[in-house]
Amino acid sequence: MRQGGNGFGEATERRESNHAGAIPLDKLHFFFLFLSMGLTLQQAQTAVQAAHDKAREMGVHMNIAVVDAGANLVAFIRMDDAWLGSVDVSIKKAKTARFFDMPTGELGKLSQPGKSLFGIEHSNGGLITFPGGIPLIGDGGLVMGGIGVSGSSVENDHQVAEAGAKAVPAR
Repeated sequence: MRQGGNGFGEATERRESNHAGAIPLDKLHFFFLFLSMGLTLQQAQTAVQAAHDKAREMGVHMNIAVVDAGANLVAFIRMDDAWLGSVDVSIKKAKTARFFDMPTGELGKLSQPGKSLFGIEHSNGGLITFPGGIPLIGDGGLVMGGIGVSGSSVENDHQVAEAGAKAVPAR
């Protein structure tokens, strides 16, 4: 400890630090692993394009959203004539898939009355617990983000989301 001043003529004690806030060397590899798992814009656009292609093939009009590992929106499209009300639903499906690292339909099964996660859809500013949201998995099984699709039946939403998720190349 050293004596110092607070600018008002009063003595204070200061503690010397050894790089306060620095990442310890034994934890540094986890930091770089986390950075390398970030979803790139190119990967997000690849997912959106594959999902868009699947939706066109099926003849449905969809809203397609992709979020990164922090559940931040990276890419989004609203196909011509897709429902306006599904914009928010698609984004929430993508976020929900990332928040819980599972397909939204699976979370829906766990959130039914009498199940362990009943009522969870009211958390996190509103979750979507029916199919159409899928986590995006990278190298080593780590989650890079999520894709959410809305605009048709939940079965169609899930099929389109699955096409987008399968198209994302791990890095």
